[in-house]
Amino acid sequence: MVTIKDVARKAKVSIATVSHVLSGSGRIGEKTRERVKRAAAALDYRPNLIARSLKSRRTHTIGMVISDIT
Repeated sequence: MVTIKDVARKAKVSIATVSHVLSGSGRIGEKTRERVKRAAAALDYRPNLIARSLKSRRTHTIGMVISDIT
């Protein structure tokens, strides 16, 4: 699994810069933003949904309790 650390290493930027680019926050120069996006695409980076759920404390899962199915 590719991490933002791997993307940062390939793009030759900090982990914080990658985080800002991927979340769309922060003031990052256009050249740097493109370099990070190209590195993420080249590595086939996918956000870790479990880590995101732990951080946000939301799972986006709905539970149902049913007393009788018949």
